Amino acid sequence: MKIRQAVSSNGNRQAMSQEPDPQVTPKAKRRRFSAEYKLRILDEADNCTERGEIGALLRREGLYSSHLTDWRKQRERGELDGRRNRKRGRKPDPQAAEMARLQRENEQLRSRLDRAERIIDVQKKLAHLLGSTPMETLNGEM
Repeated sequence: MKIRQAVSSNGNRQAMSQEPDPQVTPKAKRRRFSAEYKLRILDEADNCTERGEIGALLRREGLYSSHLTDWRKQRERGELDGRRNRKRGRKPDPQAAEMARLQRENEQLRSRLDRAERIIDVQKKLAHLLGSTPMETLNGEM
């Protein structure tokens, strides 16, 4: 902040006023309103019967008429009373979810196949060590 100084008639410097620095711009914060607040304001607006009461309500609360419009739509959709649990962000793609499920299933089947092939290899080696062919072992002959 810059402080503007003035020189008095006797030569003393005095601080006159503080000016905000023109190069620093404050960043506006987005306001957030709770569901309870929105419902309370909507109830007050619905109870307004006289001409100009809604405008007075909006001025008192520092709101715009578009807030009421948006909040009424949210109330109709059930977003303000907790009936609908609205998640933010991108909605999941159903095809992507199915693809992920199929990939997991494919990986599980590959794992089972690999395990079965190792068991078969061990059985072949054991049959070879015992001196019998795999077919004889299957038929019960030794």
